Amino acid sequence: MPIDIVVDAMGSDKAPESEIRGAILASRQLDVRVHLVGPQEILRPALDRALRGRFPVNYGRKRPQIEIVHSSEWISMEDKAAQAVRTKRDSSMRVGLRMVREGTAAGFFTAGNTGAAMATAKMVLGMLAGIHRPGLSTILPTSLGTPSLLLDVGANVDCDPDNLVQFAVMGNMYARNVLHIASPRVGLLSIGEEDSKGNQLTHDTFPMLRALSDMNFIGNVEGRDLFNGRADVIVCDGFIGNVAIKTCEGTAKLVSVLLRQSLKSTVTSQVGAMLSRSAFHDFKKRLDYSEFGGAPLLGVRGVCIVGHGSSNDRAIMNGIRVAAEFAQAKVNKGIEAALRTS
Repeated sequence: MPIDIVVDAMGSDKAPESEIRGAILASRQLDVRVHLVGPQEILRPALDRALRGRFPVNYGRKRPQIEIVHSSEWISMEDKAAQAVRTKRDSSMRVGLRMVREGTAAGFFTAGNTGAAMATAKMVLGMLAGIHRPGLSTILPTSLGTPSLLLDVGANVDCDPDNLVQFAVMGNMYARNVLHIASPRVGLLSIGEEDSKGNQLTHDTFPMLRALSDMNFIGNVEGRDLFNGRADVIVCDGFIGNVAIKTCEGTAKLVSVLLRQSLKSTVTSQVGAMLSRSAFHDFKKRLDYSEFGGAPLLGVRGVCIVGHGSSNDRAIMNGIRVAAEFAQAKVNKGIEAALRTS
C-alpha cells in the first residue's frame, strides 16, 4: 500500500513545474501517493500538461498517484518568515503540515522558504517530548562513500549545551533508523581534536555527550572531518553549521568550475575528458545535492523535509523518498524513547 507524502507545490524557485515533475517521478519509481498543495487553478493545468508529456521527463509506464489539495496562498522566498506564518493562514506550507498533523499524510516536503518551513512546522506539528528546539540537518558525502549527517545547519543560531545534546540524540537516531548505521560515530565540531579545544559551548557540551552510555561519542572533530568519513553524525550550533554548509557549497562549485576549465584548456585534456566522461559524471553525481533530497527537520512531532530552493525534479523526487523513509523508520518514537532514558 503506498505511503502518502504531501508536497508544497509552490515552494521552489521554479514552482510548480519542478514539484509536479518530481511528484510524477516519485509516483512512478516509489511506492508513494503524492499530494500537491497549492492553488487549484495553477496546479491543475500544469499537472495536465506534464501528464500529456510536454516536459522532457521519462515518466515510465506506471500510472502516477497524484492528488491536488487546494490552498489559496503560498509563502515566497521574499516573504519575511515570521510575518508570513502569522498572516498567510491558508498557505501551502500550513495546509500541507496540517495534513501530517491530522494523519492524512505521513510526511511533508518543501523546497520553499526555510525559515517559514521551520516556524510553521513548529507551530502546526509541535515539538517532541524532551526537545526544546528543532534541528535542521543535512547529508554530506564522504571520501569513504558513506553519508555523514551534520546538524544544526541553520535553525538555531544561538545554542546551549542541552540543545547540542538533543541534536546529538536526534542525529544518532536518524543515522540508525534511516541511514542504517548500526552504531553511528557522533562527533562534536570544534577547532581541535583535544578535549580542551573549542569555545565555552563545546567545553560544556563535551562531558554531557561523553556521559551518554547509549551513544558512540568519539569526541571533538574538525572541519576537515566533514568529508573524510571519520564521523557519521557531526553536531554543532546553527551558526557554525550554516557557515560550514555554505562554505562547502561554494567550494564544490569552485572545484567544478576549475575542473571544467582545466579540461577545456588543451586538446590533450579535452581528449582525456572524453575518455573519462563516465568518471566525471560519477564525480558530479556524488557532489550533487539533488541526490540527497533534502534536510530533515528533526525534533518536530511529524516528518518535515526541507529542500534546496533551486531543487530540480530529481531533487524533489528524492525529497519525497526521504520523507517516506523517515516516516516508515519511526524515527520520532526512537528519539523520544532515547531522551527518556538519557
